[in-house]
Amino acid sequence: MGCDGGTIPKRHELVKGPRKVEKVDKVAELVARWFYCALSQEKLRRPIVACELGRLYNKDAVIEFLLDKSPEKTPMESASHIKSIKNVTELNLADNPAWGGDKESIKGDKYDDLQSARFICPVVGLEMNGRHRFCFLRNCGCVFSERALKEIKSEVCHK
Repeated sequence: MGCDGGTIPKRHELVKGPRKVEKVDKVAELVARWFYCALSQEKLRRPIVACELGRLYNKDAVIEFLLDKSPEKTPMESASHIKSIKNVTELNLADNPAWGGDKESIKGDKYDDLQSARFICPVVGLEMNGRHRFCFLRNCGCVFSERALKEIKSEVCHK
């Protein structure tokens, strides 16, 4: 039956320790940050804009966010710092020739490699998948890897 004196409970059976904090999957976080719009959670599609915090948005989602001033719409915390279209910069991104993404998996019956990126650095050739740091120039919108900007050592766009 139990508790008849034949068993002696151990401490770990009686005392419940603190709950373990759930860890965020780093790959899923990178995919969410580099492949999806921070405002609408849709896949990134051209034209792509970025704010001064480095978040990527679809331009149409930012315009809809700025135009919709209804009181029942709660402001999104990911875009609360964007007050006008001048707060974002349209990005000039270089396509990755090795990326086959949307063309190959129309039916959904193929494996999508989330580590291959849609865009690359035009100078060094690093993929823009979140594993390397990328920067953009605010005056022209050109996007380069941090490694390429260290090699160039100039604030002028190389294009």
